[in-house]
Amino acid sequence: MICDICGHEGVRIRKVTETCGKGKDLLVIENIPMVSCPNCGESYFSADTLHEIERIKLHRHSFAARRPVEVANFA
Repeated sequence: MICDICGHEGVRIRKVTETCGKGKDLLVIENIPMVSCPNCGESYFSADTLHEIERIKLHRHSFAARRPVEVANFA
């Protein structure tokens, strides 16, 4: 696969977790495929992935499973 930023081959797909919102509106999306380039150091989501994230956020109650989440404050 070729990096969209630098044009070099060798990008890797890694799975990440992203959060959206806060408080009672917090949504955690796990296992999102992120493109990472070892050459230029950039990491980004593909357009298809961004569209799927928006779809998940829009229909969150159909996709999300309720789980308790521990929250720590970095201070």
